[in-house]
Amino acid sequence: MALKILVVDDSSVMRKMIIRTINLCGIDIAEIFEAENGKKGLEVLKNKQVDLLFADVNMPVMDGMEMLGEVRRKKLTKRLPVLIISTESSKGRIMEIEKQNVGFVHKPFTPELLRDKILGLTARKKA
Repeated sequence: MALKILVVDDSSVMRKMIIRTINLCGIDIAEIFEAENGKKGLEVLKNKQVDLLFADVNMPVMDGMEMLGEVRRKKLTKRLPVLIISTESSKGRIMEIEKQNVGFVHKPFTPELLRDKILGLTARKKA
């Protein structure tokens, strides 16, 4: 079954780069949605069924950690696999992120790394 993915990042260039890299991973993708901040990402999640959430940490309006908190509080998205993709380099912050039971990828990244993270989070085999 093909994945539906939501990519949340305040940089349109970074969203396009993430989407391009996802498409290079060799994973069956049904649809990719985009949002420029956590608040808009939550709106997408209300209206669309998503299998995997990609989120940046540092964004205006609502950052990735605030969004993650909201996602985990809601019954329908509580178990949604999440991959944080960030330039975050603070070891303390990265440890805090990893304690949230999410994947973490440091920007920049390779298609191979992204594929491994996606497969690990969704327990799907390469298409």
